[in-house]
Parts: sequence; C-alpha cells; structure tokens
Amino acid sequence: MAGMSNPLLDFTGLPLFDQVQPQHVGPAVDALLAKADKALETVTQPDFPSRWQDIAQVLDTATEELGRAWSVVSHLNGVADTPELRAAYNEALPKITDFWTRLGSDERLYAKYKAIDPATLNGEQRQAHKNAMRNFVLGGAELTGAAKERFAAIQDRQAELSQKFSEHALDATDAYAYYATEDELAGLPEDVVQAARAAAESEGKAGYKLTLKMPSYLPVMQFAHSSALRERLYRAYVTRASDQGDPKFDNSDLIREILALRQEESRLLGFRNFGEVSLVPKMANSPQQVIDFLRDLARRARPYADKDVADMRAFAAQKLALKDPQAWDWSYIAEKLKEERYAFSEQEVKEYFTAPKVLAGLFKIIETLFEVTIRRDVAPVWNPGVEFYRIERERRVGDRVTTELVGQFYLDPAARTGKRGGAWMDDVRARWLRPDNGKVQTPVAHLVCNFAEGVEGKPPLLTHDDVITLFHESGHGLHHMLTQVNELDVSGISGVEWDAVELPSQFMENFCWEWGVLRHMTAHVDTGAPLPRELFDKMLAAKNFQSGLATLRQIEFALFDMLLHTDHDPAQDFMPLLKQVREEVAVLQPPAFSRTAHTFSHIFAGGYAAGYYSYKWAEVLSADAYAAFEETSGNDGLPSIETGRKYRQAILEAGGSRPAMESFKAFRGREPTLDALLRHQGMA
Repeated sequence: MAGMSNPLLDFTGLPLFDQVQPQHVGPAVDALLAKADKALETVTQPDFPSRWQDIAQVLDTATEELGRAWSVVSHLNGVADTPELRAAYNEALPKITDFWTRLGSDERLYAKYKAIDPATLNGEQRQAHKNAMRNFVLGGAELTGAAKERFAAIQDRQAELSQKFSEHALDATDAYAYYATEDELAGLPEDVVQAARAAAESEGKAGYKLTLKMPSYLPVMQFAHSSALRERLYRAYVTRASDQGDPKFDNSDLIREILALRQEESRLLGFRNFGEVSLVPKMANSPQQVIDFLRDLARRARPYADKDVADMRAFAAQKLALKDPQAWDWSYIAEKLKEERYAFSEQEVKEYFTAPKVLAGLFKIIETLFEVTIRRDVAPVWNPGVEFYRIERERRVGDRVTTELVGQFYLDPAARTGKRGGAWMDDVRARWLRPDNGKVQTPVAHLVCNFAEGVEGKPPLLTHDDVITLFHESGHGLHHMLTQVNELDVSGISGVEWDAVELPSQFMENFCWEWGVLRHMTAHVDTGAPLPRELFDKMLAAKNFQSGLATLRQIEFALFDMLLHTDHDPAQDFMPLLKQVREEVAVLQPPAFSRTAHTFSHIFAGGYAAGYYSYKWAEVLSADAYAAFEETSGNDGLPSIETGRKYRQAILEAGGSRPAMESFKAFRGREPTLDALLRHQGMA
C-alpha cells in the first residue's frame, strides 16, 4: 500500500478521520514502527552524540508520528467501534506495546540520556530529562536478561488484558435491552420516554427500549415509580461483565491476572507493591499517605453521610411507604426528597440547558477569563454529530494586531452504540517546537461526552450534571491547548503528575454554580426564557444535598483501589476486600450480588491503577485554587480577569514544565489546604 494512499501516514495536517478504514491500520503501524525502530538504532549507535536536540530530531520526530497515528486508531476504537476495527486494533496493539516497552527499557538509549549534561539544557528540557531518567527506571531499563524479557512480556499481556476488560464492559452494556410497556414507565421524563420509544421503533419492536447507557439507565433509577423496573435495571447494571451475568463477558479472571502481573512487575522493579510504583511520578509520597488522606476525609464526611441516609429513611417511610428501602430505591428516594425539600426536579432544570446555549456560555467564560477567541473550524470527522473549533489569541506588536492560532479541538457530545461510555479529553497532538523544521506545532484535543440526543427536532437537553461534565472535560482541554511550553514531553498535560492533572478540570466545574455565569448559558427549550433566579437559588441550596454520601462513594472506590494494589494478595479473591472497604466506608451497603469492580475501567483499563484517589486529591487543589477567584470576584459576581490571567500563566501555560506544587504555589502563594474543599461541599 503506497504511503500517501494510507490516511494514517499523512501528517501534513489534521487526521483524516473520514478516510481511515480498518485495513489501513496494519500497514500504517508496520511502516511507522519500522521508521521508529530505525531512528532508535540510529541514536543508540556509539558515535551518535549524547545531545538533547540531536536525539529529538531523529528519535522524537519518529515516535511522535507513531503516537499520533496510533491515537487516531485508539480514538476511533473508543468512539466508533466495529468488529473490523476492533480486530485491526487488537492485531496491532501487541506490536505497539512491544515497541514502547523496548524504547522505555533500552539501556543504550538510557546511557545516552545519562550522558546528557543537564547544565546544557533549558528549564523545560531539564524537567523533561529528569522525567525521562525516572521513566527509564520504571520502564525496566536497569533490568537485564530474563528479568528484562519477563518485564516486556508482562507489558504486552497487560495491554491485551486491559483492552479485553474494556471490550467486555462495552459489550455487556450494549448487549442489554429491556422493552418496557407504557405502564412501567410511569414517572419517567417525557424526553426519556420518547427516546425509548424511538429506539424500539428503529428496531421494529413494540414497547419502549431501555438500556444500561447513562441517558437511559439513570432516569429510570431516579424517576421510575415502578420499584420492580428499577430493580430489573439495577441488577443488570451492577452485575455487568461479571460472574453474575453472561459468562462470555465476565471480567473476573482478567482482574485477577491484571493484579498478579502488576504485583510481579513491581517486584521486578524492586518495589514491594504496585501502589509504590504508581506513586513514583505522582505528588503523593507513599501509599500510606494516600490511605491516611482518604480515611481522614472519610472521617470528616461520615457524620454528613449518616445524616443523609437518616433523612432518606425517614422520608421514604413517611412519604413513599417504603419501610425497608433496597439498593435500587435510593436514587429514587433521593430525587423525591430533593424535589420536596428544594421544590424542583432535575427534569425542570434540564429544560433550560439546551446544548447550543450551554456551549455558547462555556465558550464565553473561556474567552473572557483566558483572553482568547473560540470559533467554528472545519476538519474531517468520524461522525456527522462531531463539531470542530479553533482557539485564537490576539497579539499586539507596536500598532499591529495579529491573530495567532493557539489550539483546536473536536467535540463529540452524543451517546451512541459502539461508543465507550463516560466522558474524556484526549490529545490528538501536542504543542511542540519541532526540531525537524523549527516551527511550533499547535495542540489539538478531543472532548468526548455521552449526552442524550435531541428528540422531535428540539436541541439536546443537558442535565446540570451534564453541564458540569462538559466544563470538566473542557478544563482538561484548556490545560492541553493553552500551554506555552515548547518541549514535547512536558507541554500541556504531558509530564503533569497524575494526581494534579484533575486540578484544571475540577476547577472549571465551579463556574457551573455561579449565577453571573449560569444565567448567560440557559434558555428554556420551548420559551427561550433564561433560568429563573428562584430556581437557581434552589439548585444552589441543593448543591451539597448528599455531598457526604457522594464523598464516601468516591473514597470507597479510591480506598479499594489503593488497598487492592498494596495489601491485597492477587492470588486471593478480591471480592472480600471490596466488602471490607464497604463495611469500613459506606453507609449504604450494596447487595451481595453487586459487582462494581468488574466495570471499574478507570483502574483496569484507564491508567488510574493505584491512582483513583487523584480525583479527591486534586479536588483539594482545585477548590483552593478556585477560592482565589472567590476572593477577587467583582460586585457583579463575575470572575476577575487578573486572577484568570495569573491562573492561566501559573498553571495552564506552565503545563508539566515544573512540579505541580511549584505551579500551585506560583498561583496561590502557599501550599493547598483542605478548608476550601470542605466549605464548597458544605462539610466545614
């Protein structure tokens, strides 16, 4: 297959998403791997100079192209999964994994980097060099002989198992459907009923199609009056990909093998457990520090969570005639209690958040706060519902004003079959002063969500939670796109400690609770009227409704994750550990059949292993960072541009070019404290 006829080998502009076919994957990967291998051989020759730029010009240009092409393939695998693409992806995955493992453990390359004198490097390069030296050690570069071979085999197998885990979770979710009768749907919002009807009709079936995808599942749990219907979906949801469901999707054995391999890898590298390995490149110093942090937070949240549950029990008994609520009743009880206590429902709020209006509001705050402009742009896309944008900044030189491109991003908002659940930001390419042509490559990002589609010609309606998700992912995107760092491995989110990477994303969520911001991004779907202040005040009053429970739920996942990767013996069943953590932390015990670990993709297929605590850790940072805006906002309640500029320069533009704590201190003038987080969540 000739080079240019393969869209994955075209790096002249943006990826040709509309042209990539499964048959392009194998040949492109082989060609790029051959090129990268040749580059690796070149720079590791004895006479090749141990100089940063020289290595970058040969090796980094080749590996960056490989990374970019593979990111196109993995992205399509996540948002447009087909049996053919999945097969092509799975066939190429071992080769890709093998290359990165070999690169990261090549003792010749390690020797070249060791020989580089940090005094010859600029600040960004020094940080990248320091990270590289650390990564070589974690990548097995100091291993030899059989240990090195075994380490490489472990990496290959882990990549294969993670991909299988992901497939099982997706397939088990996609495989489930329940065709309900109209009577069973009593209580459900009209747009959800319409969508369920349309889904059944499109298959030529009677009734209403309910699935385990969030836009269908969550409203059933919150609003359906039928406890039997809630139980049916709840059981299916919490047993997905487990020994309680279809055996062909069961993730039990995969989890056990993944844990055993991680333990073995840790021992090979000279650590006691995977928790220790995971924390080497993070802000936290030790698994014990993380466990103590989580238990301390659990202790503070506990009284609030106990009160949340007591309130729900009393309300369920008095108002809903539910004397002994079951696991599938709690979301319903919570929603009804919230409606009574604050006299509004999620459904009522949703009518004001139409997708186009929310997006315009998000862009307005980004433009104002970070002094940029966002405009529609054109690029090849993988689905007609995908939008593409560019971020620009004006530069004034003397009297002349020029417009410069800062970055670009794809927005893929809607849930659909073959698209992985959840929401995420991913990079298409990073900002980099390219050593091959001396030009700055601008960053490009993906923002992916799973919102409900619009029905009957109306725009999609977002729940307030959806709005928060969109702001969250845009925060990651801004971190990636607004960077001013020119060194590839520390620009944008690259090289940022994993437990600090959620700071910019969680920071953006705060704006979803500011009246000055929110009123500009709402318009009722039928009347166009903005969100009434009275309704906003009720939302605000309800903001910390059950924040104690929500905090404990996150801590339950985080503590399970850390203990699983430190104290747990992989040869033993992990379910007793989950039970033990739930008994310690949770105030609502799930039923014995619940198998949430079996779809815990964050830690088994998503890079958060022994790192799920990062969400809570970064919340401390983001709440404290946002407090700086609260301290400086104007009388109109709008955030201060000066504080925005300081935040942009200290945190977003600095990317991974220095330790996160240094960036935080540059912005805040001190280390972070827990106070702002507890205050924001009504637990002060």
